[in-house]
Amino acid sequence: MAVTDPFRSFRFRIEAQGLDRGGVQSVMGIERVTEVEPYREGGVNDFEHQLAVKTTQSTLTLKRGLMDPWFWDWHEDVVAGNIERKTISIILLNQVGDEAWRWVCDGAFPVKWTGGDFDASANAVAVETVELVHHGLTKQ
Repeated sequence: MAVTDPFRSFRFRIEAQGLDRGGVQSVMGIERVTEVEPYREGGVNDFEHQLAVKTTQSTLTLKRGLMDPWFWDWHEDVVAGNIERKTISIILLNQVGDEAWRWVCDGAFPVKWTGGDFDASANAVAVETVELVHHGLTKQ
């Protein structure tokens, strides 16, 4: 029997509208949560029914070194009132660099952009953070 190793979390790419936007330092918010509402049925005393109410999606947060102004320009458009929703894909790669998993966030647009912290005494890369809201997360 072949042993299947888990995928490593440091091999991934970001795509927007099908175009490779390169790597990012980290991706947070790949989650969805289904809220439940308890319901007690008369005469049933050993458990409580849990009814699914709604599913919510987290804000997707991307961190990367300051370089390509693409995310900044996109947020500038949002600030100006020109909200263009885009499809963002987070692609997890396997050990040989082939696509293993793909999460797709439809209808995304940036709601927050944070520039890097500048400190002359540190030898660190300036990092930007972009937060995106979206219509939902799917796995393809």
